Amino acid sequence: MDIILPAAGLGTRLRPQTWSKPKPLVAVAGKPMLAHVLDRVMPLNPSKLVFITGFLGDQLEAWARDHYDVPLAFVEQPQMLGQSDAIVRTRGVVEGDGLMLFPDALFEADFSILSETDADGVMFTKEVEDPSALGVAVVENARIVKLVEKPQEPVSNLAVIGIYYFKRMTELYAAIDEQIARGIKLKNEYFIADAIQLMIDGGARIVTAPVTAWEDCGSAESLLATNRYLLDRQGTSQASRDGAVIVEPSIVAEDAVLERAVVGPYASIGWGVTVRDAVVRDAIVEDGATIETAVVEHAIVGRKAQVRGRAARLNVGDTSVVEL
Repeated sequence: MDIILPAAGLGTRLRPQTWSKPKPLVAVAGKPMLAHVLDRVMPLNPSKLVFITGFLGDQLEAWARDHYDVPLAFVEQPQMLGQSDAIVRTRGVVEGDGLMLFPDALFEADFSILSETDADGVMFTKEVEDPSALGVAVVENARIVKLVEKPQEPVSNLAVIGIYYFKRMTELYAAIDEQIARGIKLKNEYFIADAIQLMIDGGARIVTAPVTAWEDCGSAESLLATNRYLLDRQGTSQASRDGAVIVEPSIVAEDAVLERAVVGPYASIGWGVTVRDAVVRDAIVEDGATIETAVVEHAIVGRKAQVRGRAARLNVGDTSVVEL
């Protein structure tokens, strides 16, 4: 199958990090969030990775070509007209079945069921206590009959999380064509849920499959929470270093310089980072950054940024200089 990765969004909730890099390349637990997503799908041996790019898409393309030795394809979404507008641009690139993932959340899922399903499509869902801020799937007789956005009544607790499989992508493209022709959109954006609802109304059998974990990466707070989630599960790298105390769980790049430093818990320290006379905990420090004479916690520090001073909570973009 082909893996489809819509990645054209501006990532406004993650600014200032996304002023200088696309959202999927923002680091979490030692590598870009997109790398964590692909770690979970590459065991499927995809025939192709298809990226839908936009703002700073050249960075994403360069990164993908540098890290993955599988067929790659890139299509551009020039205007932010919504998910369906993005997906339909893969027509002619994807012709068989396809697995679509929005790479701004991490998940744990069993994809082995996809090779055995007789359904036209599968939507991965997560049971949640309060679905009122999410889209949900209403299931009857083991198939989805309705998708409801932000339900005020408790019609379902199965949250739709942005992972979809279609046995025949041509059927989804046809539904998107109908959606656009009928002008079914919200706030000038075409949402994929409306296209899927048209498929369901037309007789397509769409079923649900569970994810056992779902961690959002779309905002600074959620990114730090996902960093903690991943570090809890993958343990600590570089558990000891002369001149530093590393508190588990944390991850420290091999070439990072730690001098008279306390790192962790829940610290992700990137390549070429310097931490000197400082404490860093519950933080993501991206490649090439420097932290000196400071206590930095609950923070995101961008690539090649410099932070000096006293205790602080920070969200500092690439190449910034902060003196407190």
